[in-house]
Amino acid sequence: MLEFFKSDPWLAAALAALLAVVTAFVAHRVARSLLNRIFRHRTLPRAMLQATERASAAALPLALLQAVWQAAPDDLRYIASVRHANAVLLIAALTWLAIALVRGLANGVVESHPVTVADNLHARRIQTQTNVLARSAMVMLMIGGTAMALLTFPGARQVGASLLASAGVLGIVGGIAARPVFSNLIAGLQIALAQPIRMDDALIVNNEFGRVEEITGTYVVLKLWDERRMIVPLQWFIENPFQNWTRATADMHQSVFVYVHFATPLQPLREELKRIVEAAPEWDGRTASLVAIDSSEVTLKLRALVSARNSGQASDLGCKVREGLYAFLAREYPQCLPRTTVALQQQSAPQG
Repeated sequence: MLEFFKSDPWLAAALAALLAVVTAFVAHRVARSLLNRIFRHRTLPRAMLQATERASAAALPLALLQAVWQAAPDDLRYIASVRHANAVLLIAALTWLAIALVRGLANGVVESHPVTVADNLHARRIQTQTNVLARSAMVMLMIGGTAMALLTFPGARQVGASLLASAGVLGIVGGIAARPVFSNLIAGLQIALAQPIRMDDALIVNNEFGRVEEITGTYVVLKLWDERRMIVPLQWFIENPFQNWTRATADMHQSVFVYVHFATPLQPLREELKRIVEAAPEWDGRTASLVAIDSSEVTLKLRALVSARNSGQASDLGCKVREGLYAFLAREYPQCLPRTTVALQQQSAPQG
């Protein structure tokens, strides 16, 4: 039998490779089964295991195969090409594994800090830092893996030497060409550390209201109130002013303007406002006030100020307050509606 393997070394190498693949497959299944059982109640390790399942299944056999090819005789035909091809695949698999590991870590952190709670400021801060830093790390890993794979080719090393020889000119050209990429990358790090915006923040950008739905390595996706999506480069948030309604807290105040006649009694309106907000689940119990802030030749302008836990609930509460106050006026004090409205009603009423 030994003489047979010596006479056909490729057969021996192929059998050793097959044994390595089977061993890797069995070891992978057993190890993942044990780790899943151990970490089934721990969010972060479980998320990392789930994210790396396919990548680890590819990296482990390639690592054992590389050991088999390295142990094969150097004079074996085509062994150098096989070693090189397996090395490139191994680098790709390890890069994939590293990226998946970072993604799993980010998913675990995000899952551990949900934004569905009432006071989600801390969770949004953690999610923003995690998503931006994870995407930046994944970009760096992809660049590093590609560079390592290219360095295994002799031609690529010669190109690298030629590029170094003309590094002055190419550095200037490359810097100009890559400026948007690096600007957004640096802006992403600034956003992750300084956090002018976070996930689920309520923003007004170019007179458009929306919530931060996604922060990538190059742009931010805003989900607008009408379900449209606005794509804004990261660099824009560093160079331009914008409104962040949830920068310090998710709590919001909503102003509701009501126009009435000068003779309108304000105390019944204040009592009605209190009744409306107390019956509304959106009200957080902090603020409910009604004051006259301006007047014109025909109307008195009132402002009802109410508070809610977030911008969405504040908007809904404002609509309820506006509808309730006008319904109360039409029912109890119709003569106190703006004179233009009363005059139109009188003109449209049938003459008896």
